Amino acid sequence: MQTLIFLFSACWLMLCFIKLKFNLHMLQIEGYKNQKYIDWISAHKNKIFTKNDRIYSIIMIINTLFFMLAATGAEEKNLYPYAMAASLITSVFLIINTRKKDEAKKPLVMTNRAKRLILIAISLTVVDFLILIGIIYFISGNIVRYFPLWSGILAIVYLFSAYYVLGANYIAGPIEKNINKKFYNQAADKIKEMKNITSIGITGSYGKTSTKFAAASILKEKYSVLNTPESYNTPMGISKIINSKLTDEYEIFIAELGATKIGDIDEVAALTNPKIGILTSIGPCHLETFKSIDNIMRTKYELIERLPDDGVAIFNYDNDYVKKLADKTFKEKICYGIKNIDDTDLFATDIKVGSNGSRFTLCIKDMGTVECETKLLGEHNILNILAGAAAAKVLGLTLDEIARGINKIESVEHRLQLIDPGTGAIVIDDAFNSNPDGAKAALDVLDSFAERRKIIVTPGMVELGELEEQENEKFGENIAITCDAVILIGRKRTEAIHRGLKKKAFNEDDLYVVNSLSEATEVLKTLTRAGDVVLFENDLPDTYNEH
Repeated sequence: MQTLIFLFSACWLMLCFIKLKFNLHMLQIEGYKNQKYIDWISAHKNKIFTKNDRIYSIIMIINTLFFMLAATGAEEKNLYPYAMAASLITSVFLIINTRKKDEAKKPLVMTNRAKRLILIAISLTVVDFLILIGIIYFISGNIVRYFPLWSGILAIVYLFSAYYVLGANYIAGPIEKNINKKFYNQAADKIKEMKNITSIGITGSYGKTSTKFAAASILKEKYSVLNTPESYNTPMGISKIINSKLTDEYEIFIAELGATKIGDIDEVAALTNPKIGILTSIGPCHLETFKSIDNIMRTKYELIERLPDDGVAIFNYDNDYVKKLADKTFKEKICYGIKNIDDTDLFATDIKVGSNGSRFTLCIKDMGTVECETKLLGEHNILNILAGAAAAKVLGLTLDEIARGINKIESVEHRLQLIDPGTGAIVIDDAFNSNPDGAKAALDVLDSFAERRKIIVTPGMVELGELEEQENEKFGENIAITCDAVILIGRKRTEAIHRGLKKKAFNEDDLYVVNSLSEATEVLKTLTRAGDVVLFENDLPDTYNEH
């Protein structure tokens, strides 16, 4: 019986470990933010208490009641081995069937922080296990006889084990804060001591990453440039690059600065010490945490406030919110745009946007004009290029150098990236973090593929606060105008898009609603044919899965 107790205990701990690891993954996706993780738990009870978990707990509780009652009525019969065997078999069955699901889009990364958290969470679990066994032994002196009781309690503990991850994050908070502060201060001191480095900070509700890579491509025509990779835009992500990559061989450092609340931009701007600040856009992204557009404006403007007296602010004058901030700025500034060219210092004319890229005339006051060509898709990408060209003007590049750099800009992965999978169909990958302006721009790009059947795959837009339903419904209306077939991912979360499609009388026979990206891929296999164009617009993280 000791062997059965040991095997059951080992199985229970394994189940807890599996569940802890899954919930650590969700916490990591939520940026290790306790409140965001709590909100996720509240919104996804079906993932915290899965069907298998509930069945397991019910069976274990029934097992507890049955054997405890049976033992009182038949004390001469030794029912304990049967109770243990039933609990063990149930646990093994759950281990075998636990979370048979699609592979994660963004797998759990076992960073040092993640390792610390999983170790603390497991320790909390083991401590509670030992406390329970200790209490049973202290009261009864016989853990074998009361096995059905404590195994049933452990089943309930397992059901709620997601909260051990939350507890671990609270416990580790001061430790992580000290570690982060050390790396942050090290990076901030390092970049301030590098007198030959010109730092450029880029912020905005959207367009940051594309602008960063465009600016880097242009500036490399004259300078040695280091930019933060991918979407590294947090204090720790940027600190990591400064500490490990930034050396005296570089002359320019470009960082995008991300934010989800007031004060975030000031923190990363203080870290990167920018001399040039670029404000690409302001819109309803992360409105759930910012609460208002005014808060977003205030936060993004923290970058401009951090610029030194001899710094230069660069503004997208086509964006109404950014325009307001530009107009109140008295530091040296450059305004760029496509629409308001009479009021801008740098603009594009004669724009020709096609399915293979764009051509335009770049006009820079006090410098002249130059013909430019880019492989990037969409008019909005020309705006991102103009921001990079404005930085190049500040740093003394010639028109020819700027044009050469523009020609060399490569599309950023998952941002209107044109892909030929070799099937005869064309794929436009715009899977990264959709927003209302970006979604409309993506549909405009899709529409440029004349005489081709157009298919969109999308879960819609998120983190738009109270505007989310309205914007997704409008998105659905625009989809109906542009697309021939639609695949929506997530029945609940795409209801607003569906309403928009109905408003424009979209043919329901050409609408497919699936639960996951993998299911959407299966639909595409039977739906697409040579000559089709497929747009993947937004790809939500695993925390938004509905299955």
